[in-house]
Amino acid sequence: MVAVTEVGPRVADPAGQPARRRRRLVPALLVVGWLLGVGWRMWLSRHVPLPIAHTDEDSYLHTARALAGGPGGFSSENGPLRRVGYPLLISPAFLGERDFADSYRLVQLINAAVNATVLPLSYLLLRRLVPVRRAVALAAATVAATLPATVFYAGVAMIDAVLAPLVLAWLLAVHHWVRRPGPLVAAGAGTLVGTFHLLHSRGLVIVGVHAGLVLLLFLRRRIGPAQVLAAVLPVLALALLNEVVIRLLGDRVYLLGDPPGGGTVRAVASGPGLLRVGAAVATQLWYLVVITFGLAGVAWAGVVRLLLRPASTTGPGPAAASPPPAAGPADGVGATRWTVGVALVTSVGVAAGASVILAGITGKPLDAIYGRYVQMLAPFWLLLGVGMLVAATPRQRWRRVAVAVGLLLAGATLIAARLAWVASRGHELRYGGFGAPDLMALTGGWREFRPFTGAAVGIAGCLLLVAALRLPRWRLPVLAALVAVNLGTMQVITARLVRPVVAATAPTPRVADLGVRPGDRVWASLGVQWVLRFNLSHQVTWADVRWFGDDPPADADVVFVRWAPGEPDDWDGTRYGFVRLGGNPEQRWAAWRRT
Repeated sequence: MVAVTEVGPRVADPAGQPARRRRRLVPALLVVGWLLGVGWRMWLSRHVPLPIAHTDEDSYLHTARALAGGPGGFSSENGPLRRVGYPLLISPAFLGERDFADSYRLVQLINAAVNATVLPLSYLLLRRLVPVRRAVALAAATVAATLPATVFYAGVAMIDAVLAPLVLAWLLAVHHWVRRPGPLVAAGAGTLVGTFHLLHSRGLVIVGVHAGLVLLLFLRRRIGPAQVLAAVLPVLALALLNEVVIRLLGDRVYLLGDPPGGGTVRAVASGPGLLRVGAAVATQLWYLVVITFGLAGVAWAGVVRLLLRPASTTGPGPAAASPPPAAGPADGVGATRWTVGVALVTSVGVAAGASVILAGITGKPLDAIYGRYVQMLAPFWLLLGVGMLVAATPRQRWRRVAVAVGLLLAGATLIAARLAWVASRGHELRYGGFGAPDLMALTGGWREFRPFTGAAVGIAGCLLLVAALRLPRWRLPVLAALVAVNLGTMQVITARLVRPVVAATAPTPRVADLGVRPGDRVWASLGVQWVLRFNLSHQVTWADVRWFGDDPPADADVVFVRWAPGEPDDWDGTRYGFVRLGGNPEQRWAAWRRT
């Protein structure tokens, strides 16, 4: 891939099968793989009947319910960073009158259907970027589609479920646009960027990268004014759509989040603040290398050399006003250079943006690691890493692996030093399950961050892949072994993280079993543990459940309150003319109805 010969004519697949049969077989395998992927994701989510990732899930679900014509609720978002794209996607799950559990299951199905498209998108992208055989591309795409970083959030109502396939689709569009410029593909790339903006605030980074790409392509005379407009207008249109939908929602969804402001500025406007942000960025990038079995580091080594190589072999590109010529090897090299450059800038930008925003949240401890924001990039770097190994010479492979190993060891050392420095001052960095669940499972670090174990995982993956490449017949078995590791990792995450969280946060019995019925005006006390309060409120599908302190509102028919027998804060509803319907004293909640 670094040398011109590495991105030359497409590698021919082995003879022995008619070309027409091979062309039909691959789409069939991709469709079957997508269906299996949807089924597997739904099987993994079978243990999750209610939200577990609070308060993000609650915010998206309330907004989606309001968009479907139902009651609204709170959102933990703030005004400047508020987005409605994901609630729009899942809002059909709330059409009609159905139990919340049924709507939530439909949300998981929507997530699974979108998330599983990582498989066909990975195959197409790898075949465009690197000349690898179909079998290798299919195997690598399967590894990418089963990455826990890709799959984990498909089982909950989180926007991250749809971002990984969107990243792949966008980079595929960028590659096609640079290779064969035209207004239609420019509009397609712009629409995908606008979708990012509609979905999440990290889309601002994507918008910035897109703007820079459009400007550079225009200055290099690869596109003309018509394509500039085609690439920019969809972004503006979808940004406008976001604002229009917010206005239509009005106050049915009310915001509880604080806008980023002085806290964010103070967090980074000093030498120590910049060091903290830099360490957080490095930790997120190191995390990408570990969870891709070192392949992200391999890819970055190849990308840097590719970008530094003189671009003369790529040709000047087609004139903006003339139709593009037939794409050849040189066009492929140029398109690949632009695509990987865009991906590299995006990765650093997302990691930096997330670190700055999180540093400004001063009401909670800083995270030792929070990989959620960069997880969407893991499939791309894994795919490119496979391509960088397969298409390289043995000497180049070892150089790239050496870079990956160096990144893993340097990152582990930096993280260990950071943890030790914070501990020496009597503090600790927050380390939770949703920060990096796949890293926890791979390193066995459920209660402590194990950076050197993570480095060992990445190094082992790199060395195994390089060893397999010396014997071509071992390529597919090794990639299949990585798929098995991904499947096993998801099982471990489900057993060690998901199921315990569900058991701790799912209120029992159901409110319907206690006689709470549509039409009841329901309020929830702040004395109920907040996660249980949210999940109780979700079951009231006909109204927005508001909160109160000690005295119940005058218009309340039913209240959810604290039930702690023998404790001073046990709520006694008889003082207010209520009778207890039931609840769960072990979970410290009860439902009371006004008599």
